[in-house]
Amino acid sequence: MGSNNEAQEPAPEQPRTRYLVNGPIIVGAGPSGLATSACLSSHGVPSLLLERNDCIASLWQQRTYDRLTLHLPKQFCELPLMGFPADYPKYPSRDQFVSYMEDYAKQFCVKVRFGQDVRRARYIDKAGVWRVETGDGSVYYSKWMVVATGENAEPWWPEIDGMERFEGIVIHTCEYKSGVRFKDQRVLVVGCGNSGMEVSLDLCRHNATPHMVVRNSVHILPREMLGFSTFGIAMALLKWLPLKLVDRLLLLMASFTLGSTEKIGIPRPKIGPLELKNAAGKTPVLDVEVLSLIKSGKIKVTEGVKEITTRGAKFVDGQEKEFDSIILATGYRSNVPLWLKDSGFFTDAGMPKTPFPNGWKAEKGLYTVGFTGRGLLGTSWDAVKIAEDIAHQWKTIQDQGILHNGKKS
Repeated sequence: MGSNNEAQEPAPEQPRTRYLVNGPIIVGAGPSGLATSACLSSHGVPSLLLERNDCIASLWQQRTYDRLTLHLPKQFCELPLMGFPADYPKYPSRDQFVSYMEDYAKQFCVKVRFGQDVRRARYIDKAGVWRVETGDGSVYYSKWMVVATGENAEPWWPEIDGMERFEGIVIHTCEYKSGVRFKDQRVLVVGCGNSGMEVSLDLCRHNATPHMVVRNSVHILPREMLGFSTFGIAMALLKWLPLKLVDRLLLLMASFTLGSTEKIGIPRPKIGPLELKNAAGKTPVLDVEVLSLIKSGKIKVTEGVKEITTRGAKFVDGQEKEFDSIILATGYRSNVPLWLKDSGFFTDAGMPKTPFPNGWKAEKGLYTVGFTGRGLLGTSWDAVKIAEDIAHQWKTIQDQGILHNGKKS
């Protein structure tokens, strides 16, 4: 059925279902939302999670590739109040992490309403509450709202000249599951972060030939040094040494372990990996076999793409190559500006204006979790602080006897 451009009378507005939420509204049921709800529960504070998809942790369940494992040891990835099962490996798989989160939600009786795509949220000054509208016409009201959609809510598709002309397959890594469908193909992988590296490795295992685009400098560190997690070593050293000295030690060990990455077309940034992470939120890449495949020639490294052609790409160094498929390993972005109105707390890019460690709390009962740029450790930090702050207010209000009971109209 096509569109009709003739003037029509507007359809009558559908009646809305309204809910008064007894406790905070948490937008997003990923690790950030689950952790916040669990921490609130430990203080006796109820909450309601609104999730647009049909499952918890939808990014992990629906938008990740089959071979994904946690990049950090499990002790650095557990959520507050509950560790991983003892029989889990050092680096749990995607399915193990999902299972852990499902058990976590059950353990703390996390209350989630699925299919609730938040379209608009704003604060009503006169009433002193947040008004949250979802796509099915529901409206929720609460004194508190926690933004838990995180930094990775939407896949980012970069604008590359000529992409619409390409005759082969073009997908984002959010659609990539395994290299089976790309067997024996020449594949252009745009992006050299952890996802780009992992996808290139997986493609090699299915006899594809990945060409990985490296546009900017990037820090690559071995996932482990001398049998210990590189991240764990860094965290231990930071307790005793200044950050810049720790960076120098990490780069010295990386050079000894991996050799010069510049010789294979991947220059390092001028500042150290930890300093860069704190300043710009750019995470170092943790190498698992990829550099050896680059050195052997099984993974090709190319410079930036100038334009896409019907059968391949032209590069900034003047080369032109043919490809069967293109995979965009270009990461994700926050979607907060699309639905949170007039808060004044987020940038146009959807990140809190206040940097870590103070970006978890705004004004008027607004909180954020999962925007620290520090992974699941940052999520846990935020969740604990938010729960403590709301619990203090909850107790005061409860003592005054003015809490409502969550009514529906």
